[in-house]
Amino acid sequence: MRGWWQDLTDLVLPAECGGCGAPRTVLCPRCRAALGGGAPRRVRPVPEPAGLPVVHAAAPYAQEVRALLLAHKERGALTLTGALGAALAGAVRAGLTSGERSHPDTAAGACGAGAAAGAGPAAGPVLLVPVPSARWAVRARGHDPVRRMALAAAGRLRTAGTPARVVPVLRQRRRVADQAGLGARERRENLAGALEVVAGGARLLDGGRVVLVDDLITTGASLAEAARALREAAGRRHRIQDRVNGAVYEAVTREGRWEQSTGSRSERGKRVHGAPGMRVPQVAGEAPRAAVIAAPPDSFEINRN
Repeated sequence: MRGWWQDLTDLVLPAECGGCGAPRTVLCPRCRAALGGGAPRRVRPVPEPAGLPVVHAAAPYAQEVRALLLAHKERGALTLTGALGAALAGAVRAGLTSGERSHPDTAAGACGAGAAAGAGPAAGPVLLVPVPSARWAVRARGHDPVRRMALAAAGRLRTAGTPARVVPVLRQRRRVADQAGLGARERRENLAGALEVVAGGARLLDGGRVVLVDDLITTGASLAEAARALREAAGRRHRIQDRVNGAVYEAVTREGRWEQSTGSRSERGKRVHGAPGMRVPQVAGEAPRAAVIAAPPDSFEINRN
């Protein structure tokens, strides 16, 4: 087991590049270019799982990029967090820009009341929702790599002038098997219904541009399940709100009828403000977008964006 002094030494004097092993550097120029040198693009796994949101990735999952992600996730190379967060922020921006071109009148990838009301892209902040890791994995690694990178990405976005924050509202509601070695169908079955939004979490997403974030997409099962959990929570919140609005509508209508029947002759013909013409909002949140650092090379090759 590594001693604390070795961890401290690695932070101050990194022994080698996390991607290729070049000495005396956290991230060499070649690996930095592999991670963030290209424009993020839309990716789609084959087969594409139902409910998968629009996903943008910063780089192909190969060679140096694969080594960087594994070093950060499994070996605790926390000095790589900044560079990985910057790459993730680039993928987030690409997804939002793509959404604004496709839907110029609504917030790209928005989820919640603000989006359904037709708010523009600048109406709310970017809300980064990390795909949660299993509790046992976080304990074993000693940190939550996706949440850590999401925080770094939010910082990059804010520095560039885009309001952003991390909203970790997803959690696992049951234990799932390790995804390593599972095929696409097995991963979907393993994750089906495994995620949920914490109590009150859907309210935290109202009015923002929601982007699911993860380090990697392979089959898309994790992101599809995360998007399902967000949609389910948003729908439940909106149904509750509709019932509340309906009760208010009925109460105001009854009060208006009573006033019309008991008021003066001049008052009886008046329309009670907000009663017969009161609009009960029908809110339906859009599916969030998603951004990852890396995706398999062949998912870029079938880009149909």
